[in-house]
Amino acid sequence: MTKVLIIGAGHAGGTAAALLRQYGFEGPIVLAGSEPAAPYQRPPLSKAWLKGEADLESLLLRPVEFYAGQNIDLRTGVTAIALDPAAKTVTFADGVVETYDALILAMGSTARKLALPGADRPELLELRTDADAERLKAALGPGRKLAVVGGGYVGLEAAASARALGAEAVVIEREDRVLARVASRPLSAFFTGLHRSHGVEIRAGAEVTGFEADAVVLGDGERVAADAILVGVGALAHDGLARTAGLDCANSGSGGVVVDAEARTSDPAIWAIGDMTWRPVPAHGDLHMRLESVPNALEQAKQAAAAIVGRPAPAHEVPWFWSDQYDAKLQIAGVPVGADRQVVRGDPADGKFAVFHLIGDRIACVEAVNAAPEFMAGKQMIGRGTAVDAARLADPSVSMKDVAA
Repeated sequence: MTKVLIIGAGHAGGTAAALLRQYGFEGPIVLAGSEPAAPYQRPPLSKAWLKGEADLESLLLRPVEFYAGQNIDLRTGVTAIALDPAAKTVTFADGVVETYDALILAMGSTARKLALPGADRPELLELRTDADAERLKAALGPGRKLAVVGGGYVGLEAAASARALGAEAVVIEREDRVLARVASRPLSAFFTGLHRSHGVEIRAGAEVTGFEADAVVLGDGERVAADAILVGVGALAHDGLARTAGLDCANSGSGGVVVDAEARTSDPAIWAIGDMTWRPVPAHGDLHMRLESVPNALEQAKQAAAAIVGRPAPAHEVPWFWSDQYDAKLQIAGVPVGADRQVVRGDPADGKFAVFHLIGDRIACVEAVNAAPEFMAGKQMIGRGTAVDAARLADPSVSMKDVAA
């Protein structure tokens, strides 16, 4: 009987195990993760967890009893250290060697480290796990100051949570604007203004050159004092195990295990899913890239589970993402690769608007703030490749239903 071994018990791995059973797979399933917890949701760590509105039990994907009930052998706190594709075995740090017929790698990503003086200080914080979130939460509160190095989504969400808890917050970003690598200028400008209106200090164009116990050191010698320092400067695919085993991996700056549209790697018995993959994005033609999102983890879990059981592949989905900061709900669909112009619908000053990225008369991406109709319609139009009239798209008096017609 076919045995499936899943390495990584996060959102992707936990979902793949459940889907295998849902799709009728009856063979042995081993779900092994290096964290001590059963699979749980990570996005709330920078929001609800920090604000004391969520705990581990509330974030679990499924009750712990689910796995035993579905005859899924869940093993937590175990770390895979070697993969032998020829022998079809995985060796763990405790000496256990596990065999497989089909292997799913779902090891996620790791925080990018800065090669700077003091960057290895144990008091520096990152935000990848529930343990990380608990450390950060303990450092926040009235009279405390949080310095966030990196103006990406996680850093901004953490700054917003810090303010909600009464702490001061400063965001230090090397680029000339926050979200520089992941969002349009109008969106960056909106979130900069939003955070400043809530008392967050935004320091864009600031080069960090080192860390001290209670300060971030900048290129001009300035010391930005803080009680806690959170470093959030991106993530790298957790692909070391796969590289060492000889699987094809991307040579991009953040790495990634190369997979096809079924999430299958260069070894036909091995799949990879979630943050750790370099994958095709069929909604955008021949584009290949890394995607870091829950929707991506779910889509690839479906792809892998369907392929293993011989089920028809799921329909390809338009990539989408979200971020909640204060009362602003950001929803993004698509990626703006190749876009040649932007259309802004609505007024950012009203706190409700959308930025559409177009390639000719087709939408490649939509960034929607408190604008669910624009997000939903934009996502559908990207998937269908619908031609759009830019003037009507920019006119809020024309409903999105009529724009899409």
